[in-house]
Amino acid sequence: MTDYNNLIQPDTGQSATTLYIVRKGEFSDWLSAQPQTVRMLLAVQKCEGGINDFASYQFPGDETQRSVLVVDDRDALGPWALAKAADALAEGVYRLDGAEAGDAMLGWLLAHYRFDAFRSEPKVKGPRVLLVNEPGRISAAVAMAEATALVRDLVNRPAGDLGPEQLEQEVLRIAKAHKATTHITKGHALEAGYPLIHAVGKAASRDHAPRMIELEWGDERHPRIAIIGKGVCFDSGGLDIKPASGMRLMKKDMGGAAHAIALADLIMKAHLPVRLHLLVPAVENAISGGALRPGDIVKSRVGLHVEIDNTDAEGRLILADAMTKAVEDKAELMVDFATLTGAARTALGPELPALFANVDDLACAILDAADASGDPVWRLPLWKPYADMLDSDIADTMNSGGAFAGAITAALFLQKFVPDSTPWAHLDTYAWRGTAKPARPKGGEALGLRAVYRYLTERYPVR
Repeated sequence: MTDYNNLIQPDTGQSATTLYIVRKGEFSDWLSAQPQTVRMLLAVQKCEGGINDFASYQFPGDETQRSVLVVDDRDALGPWALAKAADALAEGVYRLDGAEAGDAMLGWLLAHYRFDAFRSEPKVKGPRVLLVNEPGRISAAVAMAEATALVRDLVNRPAGDLGPEQLEQEVLRIAKAHKATTHITKGHALEAGYPLIHAVGKAASRDHAPRMIELEWGDERHPRIAIIGKGVCFDSGGLDIKPASGMRLMKKDMGGAAHAIALADLIMKAHLPVRLHLLVPAVENAISGGALRPGDIVKSRVGLHVEIDNTDAEGRLILADAMTKAVEDKAELMVDFATLTGAARTALGPELPALFANVDDLACAILDAADASGDPVWRLPLWKPYADMLDSDIADTMNSGGAFAGAITAALFLQKFVPDSTPWAHLDTYAWRGTAKPARPKGGEALGLRAVYRYLTERYPVR
């Protein structure tokens, strides 16, 4: 992983190259004040005053290199406002002229992100160091960049390199760093205690054994919160097998677990006053003679009998048993992340996670945090009239509600395992970026992480 710690430093008057930050509405006046040679250089680079237009240049007779970046609002830079410049600039030290970096520190840092674990010759570019006048914000920006990079790294790793055992090792790693305790349930204990998790993962038991991974941290006197992440390390679809096109990216089906692990790490780094319970049900949804079959009925941990309508609706099954455990342990708040449904992507596209919540105040607070952090989510309803789509003729419920309103019926299935007295939020996130943007390469992506973390820091502030 990239070392982000020295990429942003306090400005103590060091020698640095100037990066001019110009508001779009002021660009014409700024450009008019520049020498003709500079205006020509900017024109050649097509820096014409549009948002994120960027160019590098020198004043005539001056060897000092300068750069300019056009932004929407110089006084309130968003997380990605400096990303294009940070991507394009050469190795060196830079100072903003007329602006504070603020939230844009994140994009500056993540412009250095690369996933080169499987490249024989990694793409290397020297560090671009940003000097800032807000040293108190550096550590938080670095922590978020590290968390985002962790999500990306985990999702980008191929399934042959990251299975349930490797997810367990990742949780053990952060537990050791923060002196947290862990508990792993697998084998016969998993079958007895978490039957839905076992049912989904049993086809891969020989090589990629399913397991329930738990981490606990914090003062027992503090409010108990549960963070849950779907850990399907590869999803073939099971016996309801996916087509090749649908299976190609299924290494990312543990993206919810990646978000949950990264969020837990952030919470512990910040020492939020909570009793943290991280739960990661980790499986591979494979095919074998012992695989879960359409029409099978499995009794869940809480006692509900679930008829399997579709073996490719497996994520909600493993989450259900994990959520039951969180409820048993009396969480006062429960949040889960899952790459759960294609229906959410059809409705909202790849960059906008669907948010469901059983308490309006909770949903509104997360939406506010999403807006403030520049990490958008969109609320969809837990629409009760659709609950009968999950009705079974012979069991308590089916796991799939069919083709219509798939994201909603998936969330309604999960709601069956959450009592009304437990505030719960569910994020159906894609965890992937199909098109590269500055500081956001194609591949694994954290979507919804910053929003939920900001909400938690506001609900449980460090005193």
